Amino acid sequence: MTSFKLANVVIDDNRAFYATPRLYVNTTCSVIASEKPDSFTILGPGVADFTTFFNALSLTKWREYTVAEHFSLHLELKGAACSVVQTRANCLDSSSQPPKDGRHELAASSEWRELDLPVIAEENDVLAGFLIEATGEVQLRNSYFWAEVDESSIRNIELAIATTTFRKEEFVTKNIALVRKGILSTGERASSHVTMHVVDNGRTLDAAALSGDGVFVHPNPNAGGAGGFARGMIEALDQEVPATNVLLMDDDVEVSAESILRTYNLLSLARDEWAEAFVSGAMMSSLQPDLRWEDLGFITSGGFHMSLKPKYLVSNFRDIIHNETIKPHEDNFPDVAQRYAAWWYCCIPATTIQREGLPLPLFVRYDDVEYSLRCKPRFMTMNGICIWHDEFTHRYNAAVERYQTMRNCLIVEATTNGAPLSDFVGGLRRNVFVELAKFNYADAELILDGFEDFLKGPGFFSTPGKAEETYMAANGRREQLLPYDELRELALKETGIDIDDYNFDEIVRDIPLGLSPHGRPFNVMHTQLFERTINGQLHRSLKPFDGEAAAVIEHAGWAISYGRIYGKSTFIAIDPNTKRGAIRHMSKERCKQIWGRLSDDIKEYEKNKKEIDALYRDARPLITSVPYWRKYLGLDGNAETR
Repeated sequence: MTSFKLANVVIDDNRAFYATPRLYVNTTCSVIASEKPDSFTILGPGVADFTTFFNALSLTKWREYTVAEHFSLHLELKGAACSVVQTRANCLDSSSQPPKDGRHELAASSEWRELDLPVIAEENDVLAGFLIEATGEVQLRNSYFWAEVDESSIRNIELAIATTTFRKEEFVTKNIALVRKGILSTGERASSHVTMHVVDNGRTLDAAALSGDGVFVHPNPNAGGAGGFARGMIEALDQEVPATNVLLMDDDVEVSAESILRTYNLLSLARDEWAEAFVSGAMMSSLQPDLRWEDLGFITSGGFHMSLKPKYLVSNFRDIIHNETIKPHEDNFPDVAQRYAAWWYCCIPATTIQREGLPLPLFVRYDDVEYSLRCKPRFMTMNGICIWHDEFTHRYNAAVERYQTMRNCLIVEATTNGAPLSDFVGGLRRNVFVELAKFNYADAELILDGFEDFLKGPGFFSTPGKAEETYMAANGRREQLLPYDELRELALKETGIDIDDYNFDEIVRDIPLGLSPHGRPFNVMHTQLFERTINGQLHRSLKPFDGEAAAVIEHAGWAISYGRIYGKSTFIAIDPNTKRGAIRHMSKERCKQIWGRLSDDIKEYEKNKKEIDALYRDARPLITSVPYWRKYLGLDGNAETR
């Protein structure tokens, strides 16, 4: 038997800790971070409870996923007299609970002392942790949870981090430094078994200066996220000691080195039935660092993306518990089985890549969704394995959400048939309707452009350079937004509305069905009229409830408020996040033309569906192969220093 470290007790010297310290410690006094995350100071007197999102041991998950069965806590501390109290929690607890015989009194000492305490927990406990009741200043270092395991059960893991970047130098250079300092130069078991491959789609990084000591920077054509991650997978499998697992990670993220270390430890002890699982790290909100946005998603029956779990504030103890214990209700909602792990942080076994191939050449959007649907893996998630990223609602781009997403979801379904419960054409039709109802004709046409490019077959989008070309063209055709001051001046001139009078809530607020802005009924009949006429553009006109011709609305394509836009003829669409917007006027002729074009496209698709699907299915083995991608990326005959 041998001692195997599972998870360090850490206080990261990062923005997340200073903004939301309860991610790491719930305390009645100050806790001071140091340059080393496993070394910090409690400025007592006070109580510091480490039964938190980052520092509690996820008993349920370690027991389920790994061969570890008996757990211990190692602490090194010095300073004032203190009590170390072990903690535990089951699925119904709303705070950490001290078990019987879990208190340990320590006298004041200027010398470092070591404690190794068997974790006291019940069979159904979800978390184990500890708290310190300090009478004064107490320092901690090199503290962690560990388990005794059979040496023969430890897997030989070579973890390659593959990150794709396009002109995000500030983020990616910071993450390179973090991996070097927090993993590669430490004495952790993982330090000699982790490499980092940075795929530079923008070719703006100094590859020679940044490479070395386990870090490799690869200049790459701008093949989007899909091409960048494909390159990262190729490099990871071709490195001197081939990777056993490839961790795909976005460039514009903040990450804790501890998340990567825990991923390595989890893989090292994985049970046989979990050895081929994907590790899916959670996306935390950059703006609200304790908001756990998503760790797994699924494709709904309507063909839309949705988080598998509710959003949780994981500085809240109950939400820490819920995040580890919630289970999707597949009996009532079968579409939740159509799960995927997003590639902001997703660790994939090399054996899966060798068996299933590389991503589809989709440029951006749906490459990660398709890969999960194709491979149908099990997924491992765990508190403390995460990154921080901007929320999707703060970075809406119609070229991505309307052209790329709508086109790619159809490509994925034809190629992989991984979401058979979903109606993607129905979802596409719904999105065209939503854009037309808000008079956003440019972005409605983007959806149809994507649909029609899909109908051209796999030979169209899989041609080298075509993916970038079509994406850039879509960027040029999307609705163009005006700067705020220019928008305000134009809105005053055309509508008499001063957008300075509108706050965030008044821009984004929805009006519930059944109540108009002036209390008049907005009932089923109004809803039916709205949908049948596409907000008064087909068959007949509608009268707005308040008698006003114009309204201020949110710009994002997925936002729609029936009551606010009902019967209007002009919209001032504002993106509150970028302080830009556009003025839209009703055009019945343009609406009829686009709606008719949609109908024609659907008829063509339904007529030729079998042939189109067969083309995509037959193309998949080629366009996901290493030889295809090497040629696509121009790697053949291109010798690079590894």
